[in-house]
Amino acid sequence: MAVTFTWFAHSAFWFDIDGHGVLVDPFLSGNPLNTIDPTGLEPEIILLSHAHGDHLGDTLDIALRTGALVAANFEIGQWMLNQGVRNVWQGNPGGTFDGGFMTAKWTRAHHSSSFPDGTYGGEPNGFVITGGGYRMYFAGDTSLFSDMSLIGDEGIDVAFLPIGDTFTMGIDDSIRAIGFIRPRFVVPMHYNTFPPIMQDAGHWANRVSSETEAAPIVLDPGKSYTLG
Repeated sequence: MAVTFTWFAHSAFWFDIDGHGVLVDPFLSGNPLNTIDPTGLEPEIILLSHAHGDHLGDTLDIALRTGALVAANFEIGQWMLNQGVRNVWQGNPGGTFDGGFMTAKWTRAHHSSSFPDGTYGGEPNGFVITGGGYRMYFAGDTSLFSDMSLIGDEGIDVAFLPIGDTFTMGIDDSIRAIGFIRPRFVVPMHYNTFPPIMQDAGHWANRVSSETEAAPIVLDPGKSYTLG
């Protein structure tokens, strides 16, 4: 069993879980830090945290081209169906998507969610991904909230947390979140893509190492890390 994850900048990740490809929040076209051509990606599953354009990203094009299953909240799933995507799972917080080789349990995220045209995109979410022998918490766009401690009770190996501030929690609150979640490893996301969310990831990593029990994993765009 194995898990390798690759950061495409912002909150876009590719997970290889026992040889199966899972794409998360694929904001690739228009992402100034992304180095990956989205037309070369062939995911089996696409997970979406919410409807904002910097997370919905290239989902529609990739799903229509590849037939990948899109797992999202009810409103995003309905929007996908209306756009011609036929392989859709619709859920909401507390629900669990079972992809066979992995599961993803939907959690709350404290944020907003709307499609690029401004229409309502349902509740924003995070998810706890279990597969390849690991349990990973993808927080999505969120502020700090104390119920993260309940997510930590599930035994999180890796937490993926936004640190950009302005639209999500920043560095200070991410350190507090790590205390609630208690992961073995933590990966920063949703930072440095645009001026309002510029952060020093090295400074963040030093604080994680000195103030928490977790080990920081800071990736350059396009780079990967294998658990094990």
